[in-house]
This record gives sequence, structure tokens and C-alpha cells, in this order.
Amino acid sequence: MQRNVYFYGKKFASMFNYTPQNQLDIFNFKISFESQLDPNNRWVKLAKLLDWDKFAAIYGQNFSSTMGAKGVNARVVIGALIIKHIEAKDDRGTIEAIKENPYMQFFLGFDHFSFEPVFDPSLFVHIRKRLGNEDFDKMNQIIIAKALNLELEKEDSDGENKPEEDKKTKNKGKLQLDATIADVNIKYPTDLSLLNDSREKSEEIIDIFCKHLGVKKPRTYRIEARKRWLNLSKSKRKNYKQIQVGIKQQLNYLKRNFKNIDKLLDKNPLLLGVLDNKQHRYLLIIRELYRQQLEMYKEKKHTVSNRIVSIHQPHVRPMVRGKQGKNVEFGPKINVSAQQGYTRIDQFSFEAFNEGIYLQEQVENYKKLNGCYPEVVLTDEIYMNRENRKFLKENNIRHTGKPLGRKPKEELSRYQKEKLKKERGERNHIEGKFGQGKTKYKLNNIRAKLVTTSQSWVAAILFVMNIIKLSKTYFFAFFYELFFNCSYPNYNNNVSFNRNLLLLAA
Repeated sequence: MQRNVYFYGKKFASMFNYTPQNQLDIFNFKISFESQLDPNNRWVKLAKLLDWDKFAAIYGQNFSSTMGAKGVNARVVIGALIIKHIEAKDDRGTIEAIKENPYMQFFLGFDHFSFEPVFDPSLFVHIRKRLGNEDFDKMNQIIIAKALNLELEKEDSDGENKPEEDKKTKNKGKLQLDATIADVNIKYPTDLSLLNDSREKSEEIIDIFCKHLGVKKPRTYRIEARKRWLNLSKSKRKNYKQIQVGIKQQLNYLKRNFKNIDKLLDKNPLLLGVLDNKQHRYLLIIRELYRQQLEMYKEKKHTVSNRIVSIHQPHVRPMVRGKQGKNVEFGPKINVSAQQGYTRIDQFSFEAFNEGIYLQEQVENYKKLNGCYPEVVLTDEIYMNRENRKFLKENNIRHTGKPLGRKPKEELSRYQKEKLKKERGERNHIEGKFGQGKTKYKLNNIRAKLVTTSQSWVAAILFVMNIIKLSKTYFFAFFYELFFNCSYPNYNNNVSFNRNLLLLAA
């Protein structure tokens, strides 16, 4: 049975719907072949681990309590996103997997097995538009707070309780900072391919106008233009002169098409109404791309402000990284902070930015969550400008940056050198989180098309990574209790224990 929980927030044409987490019991979950679910299954354990009520309250802020029809159950929505990114599936594949798996359905809050899809896969787009980075950051804070409480319980269970004065220390913990690019799923852009795509779009628009007016299509030389582009693009070795000739040809074809479009619009000013929003958007994009390419061709340069590298995603910018094997990346830049293996996105932008100017904001965010400043900030040199060094010094926060100026007269002791070397090595942990996200959860293959949905996609991946980290934290807390506070007979031969261990480690 479900009940409605109402939240007041932004006005959307849907009522909020949610099943409370304490309403479900695994042994009451009904399936057609009259058997019970395995309580040791990873989805069952994960369902009990998460604070669904708090997550639902965050999601419910985007709904109206009085207007519209009931929306999809909040737990189903959030759970489906978690399943999607844990399993690294596409939208349709996620719905199919849920339809086939009773454990996933229990994870979503169902009390019986259903053969029907939980919702249409296209709804994922609207969900991503509603849940942005701010919403996922609030959920991440809930996960981090829960993990920190576990850490405190572990310290207390160890019997090494510190005096109250020691617990009230000003600075505590380590904050790791770094930035990376979440690559979007676009083909590698070249000037020739972009101009060819724009030419084909302009020809589609001319065809739409002529069909609506019932007039003969103007000459566009589309067959000749495509042949020339194919001959050049298939050439294995293209020199600079050949590329410039090809660019000039495509610019001329595109210029001719724009003249034909303008002539048709001059005779029929209302003709733009024939285009839908998507087609009209493409017309504006290819005009701007033509202007940029013409400017670069005439001035013989390779850069221009707000350069378009995809007519389908014009908000994507080339990010020059200067890294070996990948000098330029295409996608949003995210500035990330990490604490005990839990990550948060502090800044997200499709435009290039210097992450060093946000260090103070990230340190203040750490203080809001933890109630104190970090003891040490682990960063690379780009964060260590003079303003940030001054800020860290005033707040008694150590850092791993190299000191400015001459070498100090008094050298560090051997212990201090070893400690600094170890802390500089710990900064690599956040690089490992990026590698985990890009290798396992496809952080380097963002398939969303819009700015808002791309932001939600990236934030959801880091949210799922934090959930996996939390499940492992719970496992190690259980492991600690098992071996230090009580005896567990024959744990090496216990099949159930070993199976749980493998499931949680997966």
C-alpha cells in the first residue's frame, strides 16, 4: 500500500507520490512462484542502507502538493537512476532490467513482482531536467554525514575515547581537490566535417520551405558538394593546402544555401513558422558556425571565442588539457572535492575556468558539512596561488603545495619530509575516483544532449559512486565489529559470510 507525502516547492504540473521506507518488508514481497527473496542479495541490502525518506524529500521539492496528476513514485525514480548508473545501462536497458529482476523491483519499493515497465524510458529525460547538481549534492551530503557517523562509532567502539578538549579541535580531516573533464558523446570535430554537417542541415531547411510553398528547389550543388567532401575526407594524407581548399569549397556551398534561404524568407516573412523549434535552432546554430569558420579561414587562425564543435550540442567547448595522448577534450569541466573517498561536485561548467579561484569556496563548503576546517588540503600547484596560501595560513590549514621563494634555511626533519611525501601521494586518491568513474560508470561518455541533463547525468554518476563507497564502509564496519568486539566461529568456512563479502566487494 502506498500513501501520499506532500512537499511544498516549485510549481510543477504533478502531485508528489512516495512509498515510505519503513512500509516494506522483504518477507511480504509476493512473487508468482511462491518463494521469498534472498535477504543477502546486494539490492536488498542496498535498499535497507539508503535514507529513502530524505532522498524523497529532496526530490519532492520540485513538485506541487495540490496541482496536477500524481507523479511517479519518488523511490522508483531515484532507485531507477541508481540502477541505471550502477549497471551502466542506457535508459531502455534500465527499464528492461527492472522489469525482469524482482530484486531490483524490491529495491524500488515494490511489494510484489510486476511484469509491467515501471515507467516509459523517455521519462528519464524529464527526471534529469528536474534533478540537477544541487539536488544530488544534497543527497551526497546525506551519504557523507552517514559515513562520518559510522567513523565516529568505530572510534568509540575501539575504546580510545578522547577527551572533550581533543574532540573540539579546530581543524580535522583531509580535503582533496582536483578537476577533470566529463567527455560528451560527440564525434571528433574537424572544420570540414562541421561545415559538411551544416551544409546538409541548410539543405534540409531549403527542402522544407520549398515543399511548403510548392515551388521548385533552387540549385544547391548538393551532389557535387558531397562528392568533394567525401573525396577529401577519405584521403589518408591531407596537407594544409588541401584542407584549406576543402574548407573554402564548403564555405561557398553554405553561403549559397544561406542566400537561397534569405530569398525565400524575404518573399515570405512568415515562412519561419513552418520550422519547429528544433529546426529553427539548427538554423541559428549553423549561421553562427558559418560566421566562426569564415573568420578563422580569412584570418588564418584555429581559435575563436565560443567555438562550436557540434551542431547538435553547441554548448560543448574544446578544453585544452595538454595531457599526453589527449591534448584536447570535449565536455563539461567539473571541480571536485573528496573527503574519505566521498566526492562532491563544487563547480560545473561547459566553459573553461581556473579551478584555483574556487579553493576558498570549497574549503568553506567542507566547514559547513563538517563543522570545522580541514587539517590539510591536498591539491596540485594550480590551486596554490598567493590568495589561497594566505587564506589557508590564516585558518591554520596545511597544504601540500611547494613553498614560494628561496629554500628555507632550516630544512624539514626526516619525519616531516616523509609525512609531506605521504600526503602528496594521498592526493592521487581523487585521481583514482576519476578513473573509477570513467572506467566503470562511463563518466567519459556522457550521452545526454542538453546542458541540464548533462549536469544531472554527471552528478548522478558521482552520487552512485558515493553509494558504492558507503556500502563498502558498512561492510568494513561489520568486519571491524566481527573481529574486534565479538567472536565469529569458522568464518573462513561460512558460505553465507563469504557470499556477502563478495557481493559487497563487487
